[in-house]
Amino acid sequence: MDSLLNIALPKGRLGRIVYKQFEQAGFPCPGILEDNRTLVFEYPPAKVRYFWAKPSDVATYVSRGSADIGVAGKDILLEYEPAVYELLDLGIGACRMAVAAPTGFLDDGSRPLRVATKFANIAAGYYASRRRDIDIIRLNGSIEIAPLLGLSDVIVDIVETGKTLKENRLEVIDTLLPISARLIANQAAFQFKYQQIQKIVQQLSLQKKEEHL
Repeated sequence: MDSLLNIALPKGRLGRIVYKQFEQAGFPCPGILEDNRTLVFEYPPAKVRYFWAKPSDVATYVSRGSADIGVAGKDILLEYEPAVYELLDLGIGACRMAVAAPTGFLDDGSRPLRVATKFANIAAGYYASRRRDIDIIRLNGSIEIAPLLGLSDVIVDIVETGKTLKENRLEVIDTLLPISARLIANQAAFQFKYQQIQKIVQQLSLQKKEEHL
């Protein structure tokens, strides 16, 4: 069995922050942050092999066994429910899943609520718990314009600062849940590479505690 631990990191700013956490925890990989198109990086001295993946694909690589561990947002884990173990809340990429609507919007309940979102399962679960009939409109981008164009009544989306909502005359009317980056593991790898994975979990946990002292 491959002695290197395969680690899937999300591309972009969040992935670079995540890698820095791994590096500071004792699992460096020289060259990984260089500006090039290389996607896979190995560093045998630390027994790690990192690769960059689209954030929404990390959980798929982990659940399918191409990666032993990875870092994915809680939103992805809740929406797609991949068969992985959630090991640690890294406490980064903090934001929230929220319902937003045009300023002054009032839901009178006279018809199904039109909800634009790319998180259909999360939205459906939330409104089911409130026993509210909805019509889900699946969108993948520029969700904020849906209410402005009359396509939806509200949106369910990730909110970080709320600036984009404000610029599009929307406001948060309810918060569903907090979101942050989570360390996840392939279920089989967690058994066969337990010591390697547990060492990373322990070091990242220790580092997290030190940051809060």
